[in-house]
Amino acid sequence: MPKQTNTKQKIIEAAIDLIAKFGYRGASVRKIAKEVGIRESAIYNHFKNKEEILKQIIAEIFVTPFEFKDIEEKAKRGKSFLREFVVAYKLIAFDKKKEKLFRVLVIELFQNRALRESFIQEFHQKDIQQISQAFFIMMQNGMIRSGDPMFMAQEFLAPLFYIRLQVSLLRIDAKPTTSVSTQFEKHVDFFWESVAQ
Repeated sequence: MPKQTNTKQKIIEAAIDLIAKFGYRGASVRKIAKEVGIRESAIYNHFKNKEEILKQIIAEIFVTPFEFKDIEEKAKRGKSFLREFVVAYKLIAFDKKKEKLFRVLVIELFQNRALRESFIQEFHQKDIQQISQAFFIMMQNGMIRSGDPMFMAQEFLAPLFYIRLQVSLLRIDAKPTTSVSTQFEKHVDFFWESVAQ
């Protein structure tokens, strides 16, 4: 059984690499099998079809190391909560595997309806709604000025997505990312100054 799991993971990793380079359409089952070093038919021992592989990749795209447990207590820490969230986000942006997943996401968002729906649901449910809840708690505790917490969450998260995109674009061309790496923390400082009481 471990050998089968290992092969399945190798298939997923090969698919991530190929989709990140050529897009979903360009990453054929034949290319994936060749990359793994198995026969094309062997892939079907692990996945029904190529779309099943993409679904597995999509599930990995939306895994986040940031825990939203105890959001009420975390939100009461104000700026340090936002900094903790941003540090987790930054670690994802600079992780090589996550970067490949991000490329897959960016490439396939316009091509794949299931991925678009997952992105909207996951991004909206997990991040925007949770962060907006945190902002609402901060408002109630007089830490930040009153406003629309959902809009505030969007304003907080959108630049992070953009910075992450910059990191990926620079890395594709093998350019240094040092200048971008400090923007994550600077964003927290700038944002907090604009909303703090």
